[in-house]
Amino acid sequence: MSAEGEGRPVHEALADAWTARFGDEITTEETFGGLAVGVSPELWLDALTFARDDLSCGFFDWLTGVDELDEGFAVVVHLYSLERRHHLLIRTRVPKRAPVLPTATGVFRGAEWHERETSEMFGVLFEGHPNLVPLLLPDGFEGHPLRKDFVLAARVAKPWPGAKEPGESGHGAPSRRRVRPPGVPDEGAWGAAAERAGRRRAEPAEPSAGQEGPEGPEGEAPDA
Repeated sequence: MSAEGEGRPVHEALADAWTARFGDEITTEETFGGLAVGVSPELWLDALTFARDDLSCGFFDWLTGVDELDEGFAVVVHLYSLERRHHLLIRTRVPKRAPVLPTATGVFRGAEWHERETSEMFGVLFEGHPNLVPLLLPDGFEGHPLRKDFVLAARVAKPWPGAKEPGESGHGAPSRRRVRPPGVPDEGAWGAAAERAGRRRAEPAEPSAGQEGPEGPEGEAPDA
């Protein structure tokens, strides 16, 4: 493929090459500086191999995941051609109940660490990976922090410093609507705890029993 020789935009020549190879089994979309290609999990390794061997995209940049809620998890790879200087995004989607995808380490060795991170952060299982162990999280950590349903316990125990709405941080004018910090569910025990903690922070401290104010008991002025 030589988009420059044909005088055509790079993304059009790339899209034609993908369509000629995979037909209507893939989708293509123009992106800034290149092309995004959507493939099924069954074509994942074939697509990566095609990009490397036929489109000269031998530079593996990164692989990551995206939580798309009910639609599952997207897995995205960014590749680059040093010879032809074009970019490629190749993406697929795995279901949330069984997020399994063949490892790309047989095509790009650099995918090994990226798949380890994506596995621990999103829970995607890369079958055939030579060492799919946690990369960043401590031993014994439970859950996958980049899933959108992961509860951020720190947002319940500590006020969120990035408050934007009036009264959201527990200080200042009351808000017209209650805005919860990111990561705290609207309902359930965590949400109720956050609500109570926010009210306690907003209430002024009351003097303890028997404590007298500066004017003495019952508002009487102290003796001169």
